[in-house]
Amino acid sequence: MSKFVIYEVLPRLFNNSNTRNKRNGSLNENGCGKFKNFTSKALKSLKELGATHIWYMGILEHATCSDYSAYGIRPDHPGVVKGQAGSPYAVKDYYDVDPDLAENVDRRMKEFEALVSRTHKAGLKVIIDFVPNHVARQYASDAKPEGINDLGQNDYPEYAFSPLNNFYYLPGENFTPQFDAKGYHEYPAKATGNDRFSASPDSNDWYETIKLNYGVNYVEGMQQQFDPTPDTWIKMRDILLFWADKGIDGFRCDMAEMVPVEFWGWVIPQIKRKHPELIFIAEIYQPDQYRNYLCNGKFDYLYDKVGMYDSLRNIMSRNHSAQNITYSWQKLGDIADHMLNFLENHDEQRIGSGFFCGSGLYAQPGMIVSVTLTRGPVMIYFGQELNELGMDSEGFSGVDGRTSIFDYWSLKSVQDWANGGSFDGGALSDEQRKLRNFYRRLLNAIHSEKAISQGVMYDLVYANLDNPNFAVHQEFAFFRKHEENLLLIVVSFHDKELHSEIRIPAEAFQYLELEEGNQWHCKDLLDPETNYTPVLLSSEKKFALNLQAWSGKIFKLERIK
Repeated sequence: MSKFVIYEVLPRLFNNSNTRNKRNGSLNENGCGKFKNFTSKALKSLKELGATHIWYMGILEHATCSDYSAYGIRPDHPGVVKGQAGSPYAVKDYYDVDPDLAENVDRRMKEFEALVSRTHKAGLKVIIDFVPNHVARQYASDAKPEGINDLGQNDYPEYAFSPLNNFYYLPGENFTPQFDAKGYHEYPAKATGNDRFSASPDSNDWYETIKLNYGVNYVEGMQQQFDPTPDTWIKMRDILLFWADKGIDGFRCDMAEMVPVEFWGWVIPQIKRKHPELIFIAEIYQPDQYRNYLCNGKFDYLYDKVGMYDSLRNIMSRNHSAQNITYSWQKLGDIADHMLNFLENHDEQRIGSGFFCGSGLYAQPGMIVSVTLTRGPVMIYFGQELNELGMDSEGFSGVDGRTSIFDYWSLKSVQDWANGGSFDGGALSDEQRKLRNFYRRLLNAIHSEKAISQGVMYDLVYANLDNPNFAVHQEFAFFRKHEENLLLIVVSFHDKELHSEIRIPAEAFQYLELEEGNQWHCKDLLDPETNYTPVLLSSEKKFALNLQAWSGKIFKLERIK
């Protein structure tokens, strides 16, 4: 598959026009985004931004404090719900969608199916979450197809572990958390989702969830019992097929590394036999397991959070040298093109927050690297392109630099872009327009330049380590090339303007199969209105340029014949 761009969005907050934003506000007080808010105009605007895929986060029905019992949906106990809206990762029905997102709750699945169709009509593909490791403490499917047994329905709770069980139990123990669960009762207690095998999780645990049993005996030395096939494997395969049959195009698999790789290697090929184009993306944070989950787990792509994200964040925060970019891609080697790059997602702090950079404009050099360094996919989080700050105190989430996934809320930056449904950015500030235009040009370069989507990369940093006119700790430079399509990409993480002179070694010409001494037309894809004089590429003459603070250039070079 060619390089693609994922736009992650939390539908609950997308274009929620309510501006009240009461702390800990209810659904009625603060409102909620709906499936219908993803209009044809909205999707067209995202397509023009450069997105190819939309990750609709939090689609599956999850535990919430909102009461939908009038619609046949069992209510959740507030003692084990995080926030008024609840966590999208505390799924309480794998076969249903979040009723908050529906205009007509009775037709919520039809509204989701219409969204999938509308997204495809706009030329975009659909990704949804698959949350395999844990479910809400009160999981119970109201919408499961006829003949499907519910998770835990046939469990033997007198056993702490059984390969026949879907959950892990603590026989003879009541659920007694180290916080006020407001009268919630659970007997026997079940293990908590973050591998807490105790009846007394604390407020820092994923206490709103329970761990699913894939045949690993955590109680007795991590023994694995995968033969016969565990019941949980079969149930989860059926759930994946259910959603794949809805016409979605991919799954982002939450905390995939907490589920045995053997399950993934068993289930993904089965899903792909019926849906060969479907992609699977794993959230994984253990680099020593990357190849295992790609080769044996059969995933298409993995998060590169602890690699490229952490490196770029440290460079942008002035804690590490830009040389760390080289170290990050070298560690990955031949799997670099299978890593998903990003600078924001729902778990991480906003670039514009006071906990990170203080302004989204400082993201430019890091985003250029994220987008152009490899052939792997890239992701942005809704509002990132609008300098969303994430500095609200929503309720369950305080001022932490993140956009809450637990509360009913609205984002002014998204409202200003939506501009009453026109999605033309009419209410954005000049700074927001500048940033969004940067993202539009950068992301669309993926589609116009085969050097980015299909080409090879040549890192120029090693050749400039002793170059006094190259700020090795604040600059990064590299080539991308595909056939006749040649790009020189240079970024600066410095807070002042730099005059840079880049040495191009003879080895670069050999590796890229370029002749030395030729003249080249030069155009910056991020600033197409600026004219540059022809340049000479030679190992004897350095490439000179000026770089503004926190900026970058993507020079398209065309040989003058």
